[in-house]
Amino acid sequence: MRQVSLHSLAPFCSLRPTFLSFSRSTATKSPSYSFLRLSFRATALRAMASHIVGYPRMGPKRELKFALESFWDGKSSEEELQKVAADLRSAIWKQMADAGIKYIPSNTFSYYDQVLDTTAMLGAVPPRYGWNGGEIGFDVYFSMARGNASVPAMEMTKWFDTNYHFIVPELGPDVKFSYASHKAVNEYKEAKALGIETVPVVIGPVSYLLLSKPAKGVEKSFSVLCLIDKILPVYKEVIAELKAAGATWIQFDEPTLVLDLGSHQLQAFTHAYSELESTLSDLQVLVETYFADVTAEAYKMLTSLNGVSGFGFDLVRGTKSLDLIKGGFPSGKFLFAGVVDGRNIWANDLTSSLHILQALEAIVGKDKVVVSTSCSLLHTAVDLVNETKLDKELKSWLAFAAQKVLEVNALAKALVGQKDGAFFSSNATAHASRKSSPRVTNEAVQKAAAALKGSDHRRATNVSARLDAQQKKLNLPLLPTTTIGSFPQTMDLRRVRREYKAKKISEDDYVNSIKEEISKVVKIQEELDIDVLVHGEPERNDMVEYFGEQLSGFAFTVNGWVQSYGSRCVKPPIIYGDVSRPKAMTVFWSSIAQSMTKRPMKGMLTGPVTILNWSFVRNDQPRHETCYQIALAIKDEVEDLEKAGITVIQIDEAALREGLPLRKSEQAFYLDWAVHSFRITNCGVQDTTQIHTHMCYSNFNDIIHSIIDMDADVITIENSRSDEKLLSVFREGVKYGAGIGPGVYDIHSPRIPSTEEIADRINKMLAVLESNILWVNPDCGLKTRKYSEVKPALSNMVAAAKLIRTQLASAK
Repeated sequence: MRQVSLHSLAPFCSLRPTFLSFSRSTATKSPSYSFLRLSFRATALRAMASHIVGYPRMGPKRELKFALESFWDGKSSEEELQKVAADLRSAIWKQMADAGIKYIPSNTFSYYDQVLDTTAMLGAVPPRYGWNGGEIGFDVYFSMARGNASVPAMEMTKWFDTNYHFIVPELGPDVKFSYASHKAVNEYKEAKALGIETVPVVIGPVSYLLLSKPAKGVEKSFSVLCLIDKILPVYKEVIAELKAAGATWIQFDEPTLVLDLGSHQLQAFTHAYSELESTLSDLQVLVETYFADVTAEAYKMLTSLNGVSGFGFDLVRGTKSLDLIKGGFPSGKFLFAGVVDGRNIWANDLTSSLHILQALEAIVGKDKVVVSTSCSLLHTAVDLVNETKLDKELKSWLAFAAQKVLEVNALAKALVGQKDGAFFSSNATAHASRKSSPRVTNEAVQKAAAALKGSDHRRATNVSARLDAQQKKLNLPLLPTTTIGSFPQTMDLRRVRREYKAKKISEDDYVNSIKEEISKVVKIQEELDIDVLVHGEPERNDMVEYFGEQLSGFAFTVNGWVQSYGSRCVKPPIIYGDVSRPKAMTVFWSSIAQSMTKRPMKGMLTGPVTILNWSFVRNDQPRHETCYQIALAIKDEVEDLEKAGITVIQIDEAALREGLPLRKSEQAFYLDWAVHSFRITNCGVQDTTQIHTHMCYSNFNDIIHSIIDMDADVITIENSRSDEKLLSVFREGVKYGAGIGPGVYDIHSPRIPSTEEIADRINKMLAVLESNILWVNPDCGLKTRKYSEVKPALSNMVAAAKLIRTQLASAK
């Protein structure tokens, strides 16, 4: 399939190129905008019934990331950051307008997170940030997101079942809501000044509340939904301003409608939109859902809402919604049909999608179907045109955000009788190529995965006996200290990896540089008196990409970045075929690290479920089959590490909770194969080999029994940023017999916790966990932090552990 980008729109409609010029001062520290290459002026019919739910905000080459970090480091001004953001927004809107999109979203850009933007809009700032009213600026906004020297950040957790994270609102009965951020209106006006009509997008009022939590000090039983009548006046002000500015459509994102909601929660939607109805008069209103099916009850309620003109459904992950639509759709309303996948990078099967759209058109009406993405394109890579190293065949199978915009419009044109035959033909050729390509299938791998059936792959001895055997070998103190894996990745370290990849330095020079870094990290940990060490992962670019690069069936992009949170981006590998491990991946470095110390050195691996959930996964076989293949590859690595003398091996499953289906009816099956995949990796090791796992930034309480069923010897798990929410599950009587290390401080904030603060956290843990199973560790890896932050924080952590050990010994 020929590659489609904004460079190659000619077969699409009659367009002629016009160069966009964005001059920038040489004194400006923000990145240049060479990616703003071409715009197109349509001379044919431009706007079909096409819609994009949202678009990536980081930029094709992470321009926003670098601008944010420059601003946070004090190297650039607020005005320079705002200029970078404005140029990105302008480029995105023009891109969609030039492609012919009719309903272009605005206010989907964010400096950090769209839920945090809504918190700012509502003036729902927790008191600890010292906000005294007025328009919320960067100081308060980024303090809520990242914390500051005196107060911690707000909690961050996964956005549904994606790898994006949002900032959780903290609400209570005393919160005074006020219209404190005019971002939605300002960005609408900004697009309008460029001659582009947009659809302002706002997180819907009910989803905002359902995604919130009771603030600290508020009863956990407090129902945040009771605040609905307090936030609606602010929504009314926003709507009124948008109307006054000339908006004709508004999009409310209500993704919580795909969850298993009770009748009182569904009633909140009816109440909210009934209250907003008069304010919304003269506006066309879209309520957008995504990530799964809506239930029959939610569908009935949603399609009965007064004052709503259109309803958006994810028809990729929510195929059952098709049956609901076929069963009845309100006359005269618009159906925004999300047939182009916003969460994966495979080219759409245009012929199949067109058939679905035509069937929907027969139900809904010819002018009432709007072709859309399944969700925001925030969750996919930006533009395939920037990928210079993918081979031609594989590239023909893919579509990033820029290409998905064109797919949406191609389908919209075809639906109204303007089908581009060449475009559809090349798409069909690419799909046929993928189905028949020999690089996709490996019979030996398929056979090995099939042979897994019939065993649950549990270790032969129970965890209590294993821990006794391990303690005899490791001789660790009470409350052993460790870190999660990575240490700060300095600019020099990144430069060494980059130069080695570009063949600017020899392999010997590279190996010596990495050895020096490992030696430095080992020495720091020994000086801090940490009990179980890590090598710091200086050779690794990313915890998934590093392994994928050494496994068959994976491909990698140059600029396929996706936002995870704030300025943090990840570059997910592409799993296109059967997965196997040609040779050992980590044994060399782990062996070197262990030779530098007499203390236990953890072998560090990423688990199969996390590799799966943090990759763009092939969609031509069930996900669990791919996961079992990865598990077998990691199993080989675990056993090779053990043979090399590594006695503690950590298999990270940071993303296990993230893949949990949103609907309860589908969760048991997922947890069964996900937990089984983890057990496969380590079922063959000796009792004296200690298996750790790590999980972070999700709500684990509802899957604690599955976590126990993983049968790891030690689990380290995020805890501090979520305000010790994890500990509540043990207070409620769940018995946990393996080792456990709930994080004692939040590494995603630059703030350095005191010894007393950490000791207080350890004491809270000891109130619900036995001292002989408790470990002391940070929430997560230290890769994104600076040594000036890491050393004092770890020093305080070790001091706190020693303090509590002394107190426990005195008590005895």
